[in-house]
Amino acid sequence: MMINKEFWNGKKVFITGHTGFKGSWLSLWLSSLGAIVTGYALMPPTRPSLFELCNIDQLITSVIGDVRDSEKLLQVMQETQPEVVIHMAAQPLVRDSYKNPVDTYAINVMGTVNVLEAVRHCPSVKGVVNVTTDKCYENKEWIWGYRENEPMGGYDPYSNSKACSELVTSSYRNSFFNPSDYAKHGVAVATARAGNVIGGGDWAADRLIPDCINALLNNKKVMIRNPNSIRPWQHVLEPLSGYLLLAQGLYEKGVCFAEGWNFGPDDNDAKPVDWIVKKICEQWGQNATYEVDGGVHPHEAHYLKLDCSKAKMRLNWQPKWNLEYTLESIIYWVQAYNKKADMRSICLQQIDDYMNHNNEVVKWIIT
Repeated sequence: MMINKEFWNGKKVFITGHTGFKGSWLSLWLSSLGAIVTGYALMPPTRPSLFELCNIDQLITSVIGDVRDSEKLLQVMQETQPEVVIHMAAQPLVRDSYKNPVDTYAINVMGTVNVLEAVRHCPSVKGVVNVTTDKCYENKEWIWGYRENEPMGGYDPYSNSKACSELVTSSYRNSFFNPSDYAKHGVAVATARAGNVIGGGDWAADRLIPDCINALLNNKKVMIRNPNSIRPWQHVLEPLSGYLLLAQGLYEKGVCFAEGWNFGPDDNDAKPVDWIVKKICEQWGQNATYEVDGGVHPHEAHYLKLDCSKAKMRLNWQPKWNLEYTLESIIYWVQAYNKKADMRSICLQQIDDYMNHNNEVVKWIIT
């Protein structure tokens, strides 16, 4: 399979969480493919935000709403009659989940319930992708990647809430969208689990790349919490391409894709935090440096990666950009932003590069 512009052109797509980092990139991508996009989310969670920077509300129908508001969510979905639903609205931060566990569960678990309930009452929907996280697995800190049939778990409230979202999706699929009854209901439901997503336009607090960029832009030393923690780093476009392929497969081929899917980088891009920060400082130049923050921090997984064999075999999905190229593309994005370039054009150029397998960062706009 490949992302088919003819498939997406004119397709009605409903995205929750469209004002966030991943949601903004996905909205831009779908809009460029000709999709008719409705976004449903709270106001952008950061300022600045990619959503406002790229004026995404000029490209799609943007509805400000809370996934905990089941009545409004249902109303908007019924009014817009989408064919594909991609659920990304979430409280996405581990450290925030320790501070606000109740809100984390309410958003990530009941928000999923509300989205799936709305789908039940919206007969136009044919495919649903619920985006969770690689942290939904019971993490045993082992050296090989987790496969889609591994047990759900989650140490912290964020990770556990996403495991719960997976279980909610499984229950709804069994109870209301059962593959054996597909001829009757016509809805295929899947989940997507991605690793640590990075890219230009992420200003979230307590995330490695935004913390690095903030420090560098302010000529400060980069502070890191867990230098030896290993994560499956990938550019935001990598999992988004997986979500698009999966949604396309659900719509075109139905229940054969209605299950959980991993979208992560190749093994050689699972790197420790200090490797990432060192590379960023090298590419940034200007004598950029970093040091370890020796304070007390909440528990975070030390080692976690995904086995993506199933997506590679059955969806023909492959990571395209290695980690060094990804970091180079982020540094270029930030430098363009710093020079007040047209950031929508920068993002669309990077999307085009990605779709065309271009592995050389294009710098024609600001150089």
